[in-house]
Amino acid sequence: MMGHMNNTKEPLMRVVKKAELGYAKTFLLSLLGLVIAIAAGGVFILIIGHNPIDIYWSILQGAWRSKLAASGTIKIAVPLLIASLGITPAFKMKFWNIGAEGQIIMGGIFATYFALFWTHLPHYLLLFVMFVAGMLGGGLWGLLPAYFKTKFDTNETLFTLMLNYIALYMIKYLTEGPWRDPSSSGFPKIASFDKNARLDLIFGVHAGWLIALILTVLMFIYLKYSKQGYEISVVGESVNTARYAGMNVKKIVMRTMFISGAVCGMAGMIQVSGAAHTLGEGVAGGVGFTAIIVAWLARLNPLIILIVTMFFAVLEKGSSVMQSSYGLSQSVSSILQGIILFTILGMDFFTRYRIVFRKVRKKL
Repeated sequence: MMGHMNNTKEPLMRVVKKAELGYAKTFLLSLLGLVIAIAAGGVFILIIGHNPIDIYWSILQGAWRSKLAASGTIKIAVPLLIASLGITPAFKMKFWNIGAEGQIIMGGIFATYFALFWTHLPHYLLLFVMFVAGMLGGGLWGLLPAYFKTKFDTNETLFTLMLNYIALYMIKYLTEGPWRDPSSSGFPKIASFDKNARLDLIFGVHAGWLIALILTVLMFIYLKYSKQGYEISVVGESVNTARYAGMNVKKIVMRTMFISGAVCGMAGMIQVSGAAHTLGEGVAGGVGFTAIIVAWLARLNPLIILIVTMFFAVLEKGSSVMQSSYGLSQSVSSILQGIILFTILGMDFFTRYRIVFRKVRKKL
């Protein structure tokens, strides 16, 4: 037995969590990561034969150069911000909700039902009903994996991921079946919403941006100062500690995932009512997956999520303007975005963890 234990080899390298850094040090390291990421993107720009300063300036200018461009940037930021806020309480509880995409879609589907068939309601009442329906749709879609997790201890990562595809195919079914627009010739689609079912504009952009800002503040207060926010953090730290403290872990998991899904469902309602004015397969458009990166980079802090989201939105909107200005293909802007984000994520990893190599022992 002893011989077997002596022969067991220590791994060549292992990842060790660093001690928690202070806010100032974390901020400086994040800033350094951003600078290195921009420099890495600059090297790529040089390789393809362009001036990095010109390209970056065109990205920044492209996001804000006109009222229309600024409106486009904000429209990109709104669903991403709300989805990132949505997955934050679940992630804080260490329930890996990879299903924001599906929850956004279900929120859009539930809201669309009322937009299509309840147009007789007064404008603000209809929007309120759509809003509640969107939250209910996303919340129920989030509750499903939470129930199976608490009841049968299923893997929530796989469960939530698979639910995304079920939700997407529901849109396909509705588009080609019961909700198909009769006036669409050949190409199946769902009819555009009546003006009564569309979100109002505030300063030229749909009201979703104001809802997202209010939600950011509410989520910050909820997680930091409420009793439920405290319970979420305790469950995230240790389920056994939460149970020892007399907390009903199953109830907390179910409630938190309902809230998580409901917030994502809100993003779906805002997308169909404010941006697209109809329901289509692109209602989520990958936002649910990008939200995971945003929430992780912001260290699950709602106020920092707002800043990171704006960076992502500027990068996406500005890159599309840059590629048209310089005649570059879409793949170039996608590669540039990928390099910048991958470098930021890499730097973030090394601020949290360090790699320890096995010590070489001398044989006697």
